[in-house]
Amino acid sequence: MTPAAGRRSVAPLQCGHDAPSIYLASASPRRRELLEQIGIPHAVLLAPAPEGEDEPRLPGESPASYVLRTAREKCARGVQWMRSQAMPERPVLAADTTVILGQDILGKPQDADQATAMLRRLSGGVHEVRTAVVVCWDGESAEAVNTTRVWMAELDDVQIARYVASGEPFGKAGGYGIQGLAGSFVSRLEGSYTGVMGLPLYETAQLLGLAGIVRP
Repeated sequence: MTPAAGRRSVAPLQCGHDAPSIYLASASPRRRELLEQIGIPHAVLLAPAPEGEDEPRLPGESPASYVLRTAREKCARGVQWMRSQAMPERPVLAADTTVILGQDILGKPQDADQATAMLRRLSGGVHEVRTAVVVCWDGESAEAVNTTRVWMAELDDVQIARYVASGEPFGKAGGYGIQGLAGSFVSRLEGSYTGVMGLPLYETAQLLGLAGIVRP
């Protein structure tokens, strides 16, 4: 999970008091909270989504390729929107999180039935969460993918029904949020807790360092 970054090698974030801002190309409150956690000032940049199905998977596309492609596309749309609106030029950060079970991608459930079906599939097994992070700045870009394995406890129908009724599964890949009520369902993980939340902080910090972003 080493960032790929063209001509420059990974450098740690420096400390300073005049840190430049970035645009976060995501409406996720969790990603905002995680950037705030590491002291990165940012503004949300909401470029219009393309028409049609939300983040469709291409024919024959692997889950690993899918998550990186969608993050790249989000970053590119963010840059295009920033320039089309004559906004101040700043680095754009985009991310995409995908829950993978075998070769299946479990996206965001559209209704209670979908959420219930996803949780039943995840119950008592191991799945993968991949989060791709892309930063675009000054015609350059850098990217990284974090992969985390997650063990979920056996869930009975009553637990699943209560969780779905809480409303928490909606808007979350795989139908659960580890930072919320579903934290009690996860018996073990190998990888990055913040990656499962939607923004792996180690990789994010490395990429922002490449773009010249410093923490206060």
